[in-house]
Formats: sequence, C-alpha cells, structure tokens
Amino acid sequence: MDPTPSSSSSPFDMVSGALSDYIPAGGTAQATGPGAARNPSRARRPAGGDQEGGGREGGGRGGGGQEPGGQEQILGVVTLDWDLRITSCNLNAAPFAGVRAARGIAFAELLPPGDVATVSQRLRNVLETREAHVARVQRLRRQDGTEMVVSMSILPARAPSGGLTVSLIAMAKRLHLYASAAAIGTSLDIGETAQSLAQSLLAWGDVAAVDLDFAVWTGEAVTEQTHERIRLRRAALVPDRAWPEGYLTCGDNLPREASRLLVGAVTRDDMPRATVIPDREAIEQVLSEPRLVRALVPGDRPATVACVPLVVEGPEGAPGPIVLGVTEVWRRPERPFRDSELLDLQELVAKTARHVDLARQHQREHAQVLALQRRLLPRAGSDTIEVASVYLPTTPDSAGVGGDWVNSFPLPGDRTALVVGDVVGHGLGAAAAMGQLSMEARALLSAGLGPGEVLERLDETVTLLDDTDAGLAAGYSALGSTCCIAVYDPVDHRVVMSNAGHLPPILVHPDGSATTVAAQPHPGLGAEFAVREPFDVQEFAAPPGSILGLYTDGLVEDPAASIDDGIARLTDAVRRIHPWDDLQKTARRVVSDLAPQGRLRDDVTLLLARMTGRRSRDTATWHLSARQNTAARARTLAHSLLRQWDISALALDNALLVISELVTNAVLFGAEPVTVRLVKAGGRLTCEVCDTGNGRPRLRHAEALDDSGRGLHVIHKLTTRWGVRWTSTGKAVWAELDV
Repeated sequence: MDPTPSSSSSPFDMVSGALSDYIPAGGTAQATGPGAARNPSRARRPAGGDQEGGGREGGGRGGGGQEPGGQEQILGVVTLDWDLRITSCNLNAAPFAGVRAARGIAFAELLPPGDVATVSQRLRNVLETREAHVARVQRLRRQDGTEMVVSMSILPARAPSGGLTVSLIAMAKRLHLYASAAAIGTSLDIGETAQSLAQSLLAWGDVAAVDLDFAVWTGEAVTEQTHERIRLRRAALVPDRAWPEGYLTCGDNLPREASRLLVGAVTRDDMPRATVIPDREAIEQVLSEPRLVRALVPGDRPATVACVPLVVEGPEGAPGPIVLGVTEVWRRPERPFRDSELLDLQELVAKTARHVDLARQHQREHAQVLALQRRLLPRAGSDTIEVASVYLPTTPDSAGVGGDWVNSFPLPGDRTALVVGDVVGHGLGAAAAMGQLSMEARALLSAGLGPGEVLERLDETVTLLDDTDAGLAAGYSALGSTCCIAVYDPVDHRVVMSNAGHLPPILVHPDGSATTVAAQPHPGLGAEFAVREPFDVQEFAAPPGSILGLYTDGLVEDPAASIDDGIARLTDAVRRIHPWDDLQKTARRVVSDLAPQGRLRDDVTLLLARMTGRRSRDTATWHLSARQNTAARARTLAHSLLRQWDISALALDNALLVISELVTNAVLFGAEPVTVRLVKAGGRLTCEVCDTGNGRPRLRHAEALDDSGRGLHVIHKLTTRWGVRWTSTGKAVWAELDV
C-alpha cells in the first residue's frame, strides 16, 4: 500500500530536500562532499548504477574520502520507499566502504541482525506519524562482518515522493575514540580488554593486533624496561579470518627478536612513543629476517604500520614509564597515517593502558585465589566412596572464589572426611579465612580428632580471626560462619557428623527414600554473643549405595519461597539420582536446575558423596576381652585370615608382630573391651586396635636394660605410618603396612 503523503509543509522538508539533492541523479554515485550537490559544475564520477558498498577508492575504512582542503567526508544519504527498500543512496565516502547499499534491497540488510527489529519499527513510526527521528547512534554492517558506528536521522521525504530520507553521519574519530575508551574499561579480563582495543583500532586501519608482555598475562609486576627481558604474546588480532601460514595469531608467543624489535621501535631515548613504518620495504629492512616478516606482516601485499606502545607509569623509584605491550595498526601504503590520526591512536591506547594494568592486577589476584581454591577442592574419591562437587561464585568480580568451601580427603583407618562451610562475605578476605579454616579442619581431622572436637577448635579460630588487630580493624568479620563435618567409615557403613549452624545434609538411602539429617541447633562459629552450647555429634547408618548431599544456602535460598521449600526441591533432585548416573555430571545438572538464573545472590556449593563401602571379605573385626593371652588370641585369628588374603611371608610376620604390640599396649594401658580391625585395600593393610582408655601412646627411648617401652619403636619401623584416633568411648591406635 502506498498512502498519499501529507501535503502540509514540515520543518524537516527543507533538510529532507537538501539531503535528496545530495544524491546524484544516477542514484548511487559517490559524492565528494556536501558542496557537490550545490555546485553542478563540479565534476562527479559516474553514478555506476546499483553500485554496492560505494567502492574502496582511496583505501579502506580509515582514511580517504576527503575534500581538497583535507576535510574528511562523513555524510551519507539513503532514501527509502514505503516498503523500507532503498530507492537511491550515496554511501560512497571512504568511511562507508564495505557497507552494501544497492537500489532495491531492504534497508534491514545494512543492519546487524540484533538491530533489525528495533530500527524497522522506528522507520515505520516515522512513515506513519511523519515526525522525524533525529540523531540516534546506530551500527551498520559491512560485508566482511565488521561494523561501523553512525549517527542516524530518519526524516519523512518531501512531498510528493513520500517515503523516507535517512541521513547517516559516520561518527568522527574523536567520538569513536571516547566511545571505545569507555567500552574497553568494562572488563577485568585481559583477553577481553585486548580484544576490545583491537576492535576499536580497526577504525584506523585494515588489521589490528595487540601484543602484551608475557608478565602481564601472569599478573607479575612489570618493573624493568630492558629489551632483553621483555617477551610478547599476541593477545588479540582482528579481523578474524584465515591467515597465511607462519603469521602469529592469538595466543602465539612472538619470537624473542620480534619482541625486542617492536619494543625498541616504540622506545627511543628511553621514552616510549608511537612510530610509523611507511612501506613494506622499510618494514622488511627493520625486521631483517624473512621468518620475522612472515610472523608479523599480515600477508604479502604492500602495507604500512603504526606501532603504539601500551604505557603505564612505573612504580615509585622506577626510571620512567613501563611498556606493557605494543599495538599495531596495518593498512595500505597509499593511505599514509596523518599526524592527527597518530595522535588519536596514541590517545586511545593511552586510555586503554590503565585498563590493561588493572586487568593484570586482577589476573594476579585471581591466580592467587584460584590456586587456593584448587587446594581446597575435593580430591577424587576412593574405591569406597565417590565424590563430586560444584562451586559457583556469586559474581565474576569475586575473583572466582568466595566464602563457600567444600573438601573431602582420606583419613587414617580407611575413613573419609566430608566438609562443607560458609564463611561470611566474598572476595579475598573471605577466601583467606576460608583457607585457614579448611586447612585447620583437615589437619585436626587427620590428627585423629572427632568432628565435634574439630568444630570446637574452629570456633576458637574464628574468634581469633576477628580480634581487633586481625579482623574487625581490617573491615572483615568471619563471625557467624557455618561448617558441617561428616566422617564416613566404609567398614561399619556409618557416618559420624557434627554441625555448626549449617543447613542439614541430605541422606538418600539405596531404596530411594530420603531424609535430612537435622542436628541440635547451634548459632555457628565464633558466636560468643550467644549461649555457648556443645556441638552435637550424630551417628547414622549409610548402607552401600547411599548418597550424602552437603550444600550451602545459595543453592536453596529463594526470596519467593521459604528455605524449607528450597531444601525440599534439592532433596527431590538428589533422590532422583540413579545408581548408574555419572555423579559429577549429575551434580552439575542439579545445580543448573536449582540455582537461580542470571546473577547469583550468594555463592552456590554442592557436594555429593556416593558411599559404596568396603567388601566384607576384605575386612575383619574381633571384640576381645582384656586378658593376659589376648595378644596371642589376636595373632591366631589374624594369622588364619592373612593366609587367606595371600599375603607374603615377610608381610605376614610383620603384620602379626604389629598386631601383637598394639593389642599388648591396649591390654596394659587401656580398658576392655579390646577391638581389633583389619582392612585390606589393594597393597595396603590397616591394623586398628580400639580400647576405652584415654591415655595417648607416645614414642620414648627405652634404656638398654629396660624390659618394656620398645613396642611403639617396633611399630614405627615396620609400618609406613601409624597414629591415634579418638573415639566416643576411648581411642584407636592404627598402623598401615605395605603387603
């Protein structure tokens, strides 16, 4: 349908008419400036019919298209019919090179796909209302996939033609410069920052590369400016295309000679500054080796390059500025870099350098915290338990770690510890407290303390972390942190657990039934302001095939529902885990289904443990009374079993001697009953003797004529390691041997 346009005059009729006159009669010819429409005597190039993209006379997208006086032409005009198709256009100035504007095509083909719907609606609104839409920043798409930024005004065409007149003003380099500088500073990722800079540099050339000092990637402080030391790595290269063999692309390290040459080229008289190498002959002369030419020059055609250093102020006491890297802008030699362009390039790179340095500092902190996080992640499970964990930080700016932590590790006696905690806060302060608590919990559990005793020590540690010197004075408090510790025994198929203010774990039995393991309420760690209560210790059965789920509140909290509803959803999700499911994939799926989409409100942590236990034929437990012949009775029982396990003669003799010494000590210094447990796991034999005494066995040096005191020395020499574990009724002395 072609409605009749309004005959009433509009304030924009004069502008629309002038813009229409700006388009040559042929419809798509290249104009040489605004004055061309007003001066018919000025010679024009032929219209060229439905010319696409306006040609590339004068080079590419960075220069060209100038008046004799040197003023760059930045105005383009397109007229549209009522179907939003191009009827005539003038986009032949150099800044519009590569934009396909041909008569008869839809204007939408000039737009990035994501902008088509919005811009089309604006065009139709102007058609319907005849009210102009003026000076909106818009992107246009080039045929090579790159984009340019313009200021777009949509005007109703003057009567009687109707339709629309669209003016497109290529954003001036200065405006592009400031827009790019603002956009580049939005990321703390070094790679993303370098890529944004390279994309912005394309406004001045055909190829842009960013090479950064290798130390920047690792987060090291760059304090020296010696050319021998510096090594560069290609951080960004645009456009993304197939490059000749040997040319350096993203992630490649520059040859040492190339690094020295580039840094030397931009550093003269010990001061970094931009430099231009005008043609290929000069470039090859500087590089001197064909290998370096292939590595640094994009192709075999003539080229000119502007090299601009990324510079930051050196630390206090440094002799001068520090070069973080070098940017390179390549284009055709018939478009030499003007002084004004070089100044613009220097300004953009200078504004970017501080963002690169901030990204370097973030990279250093991220690497430090990531190393800490890796040390805290659960280790792979054993043949008695399978462990999987997922951790999601609240936001990327928390450096990839926060206050949540999970850990699992083997304990003496074939047991496994499962620990989850939530330290108040995010970032490095929470990570430091988290690391200290996690390592302390591991050390105390490995030393033989039970879960409740470990939480008592952690409670004291949190209080110490928050004294006036170390905690609150630094603006960080770990008071109220929570922790839950579970120890799994694969022989008895039982779990001992203690909870300090943490959410209750979820236990799924082999038959699919599930329950939450609720403990006596406790206010958390370091809560001296509350009534101090002992940490409740629970013990429950975990038959083979059971799954224990430990988690933090970020996974189950939802402002629209109660915490109980969140725990119920997690329980249902864990209950549906099939015995054959891959546990790590399942854990990721559970987190993906339950964690809130978009920005997380809190760190999300989940640990799943599938308990398979130890086979009964690989274990034995005897309960013996404390008598004079108990050691002999234990040796007899063990000898028969160890023969069945096909243990070598030497290992058999050593094991029997160790068992005899352990049982003898339990009879002499402990109290009955005496429990002897043997566990064979691969090439390792664990001997454990429990009694109800509370004395701790210690190594001591016996005198030459002493009749006793050498038992633990014998155990120490014959075993790979030994120790003491405290139980709810007494102690257990264990020893491990290679068999």
